[in-house]
Amino acid sequence: MAEEIRAEMVANVWKVVAAAGDAVSEGDTLVILESMKMEIPVVAEIDGVVQQLAVNEGDVVQDGDLIAVIG
Repeated sequence: MAEEIRAEMVANVWKVVAAAGDAVSEGDTLVILESMKMEIPVVAEIDGVVQQLAVNEGDVVQDGDLIAVIG
């Protein structure tokens, strides 16, 4: 079963850490967002493989935007 990771706020994608096909464990950082001079890590919520990474460095995400899919 795939798990969608979505943005919880408006932010800039500062750094992409994971890539599609990477095996991740719960708590691993996928991307780092930047909002109001703060760095916010977006972490995997389950163990699995990154099936899709929907953002690139420099993108702006809105609340609810898809960041990644882990399956």
